[in-house]
Amino acid sequence: MSGMVQLTMAGDVAEAEEMQEILRNAGIESSIEQAPDDDAVSVLVPETEREAAQDAIEALTEPDDLIAEP
Repeated sequence: MSGMVQLTMAGDVAEAEEMQEILRNAGIESSIEQAPDDDAVSVLVPETEREAAQDAIEALTEPDDLIAEP
C-alpha cells in the first residue's frame, strides 16, 4: 500500500472537509491534517490516487476556488 501524499492546502478545516466530501463522492479516500506552524490544513490522498483526486477537485470546484498545488 502506498503512503498518503499532500493533494492541496485548504485555508481552514471547513474548506478541507468540503474537499474531502468531493473526494469521498468520487470514491477516493482522503484525510486532513493541521499544518503545525500554519493555519492551513493539508488534504492528503493515497499516492496512487493523486491524479484522480486532483481531477475530481478541479471538476467540481470553480477555478478561483482552487488553492495552488504544493
